Amino acid sequence: MLGFIKKDFALMKNNFMLLVILLVFYIAMGISGEIDISIILPFISVLVMISTFSYDDFNHWNAYASCLPDGRKNCVKAKYVATILLIFLVTTITMVLSILLSSLHTKNIDYTYILYTMVGEIFGTILVLSIMYPIIYKFGIERARIIIFIMVFGIGILGGFLLNFIDVANILNLFSFLKNDWVITLILSSLLLLYISCQISLKIQQKKEF
Repeated sequence: MLGFIKKDFALMKNNFMLLVILLVFYIAMGISGEIDISIILPFISVLVMISTFSYDDFNHWNAYASCLPDGRKNCVKAKYVATILLIFLVTTITMVLSILLSSLHTKNIDYTYILYTMVGEIFGTILVLSIMYPIIYKFGIERARIIIFIMVFGIGILGGFLLNFIDVANILNLFSFLKNDWVITLILSSLLLLYISCQISLKIQQKKEF
């Protein structure tokens, strides 16, 4: 499976300059205090990894991988592992940059806030990839983009509609018992989401014909 992981990282080299440009841009925005880079950069890592699906389809990689021993299984697992490694790498860089940028604006750096922000960002990023990857494996990257757009648009409309009838404060009170353990809860939830998503993707990949 190591070779599959190296392949995905090799494909990401094509987007290296884009990452550098975005990184410089968000650092400049962060210095000016106009944007919090911790909210942006981790999600970019998932978008970069999603671009590798396009390269896989163009080069008929999945058809080739299915001929290798445990190729289908390792192909999916490697994609998830490579994505998680990239997320943690980008998150670590983001945390260091957040501390450095915070030191430019204040001498009292809130390390706890930065850490909690990173944990929340990792959870949000993992939630996104856990939903998107099975859809991509099921429908292919091109159709998946349309489906995901419709889902996001639909969820936004449905969420706005439900907010008119739901008391958010009461719902939050139901989860008040987690307020002291929310970091652990997010970590465990992230692991559960990854496991479920990976298992779904594996089943889809095993049944596909190339």
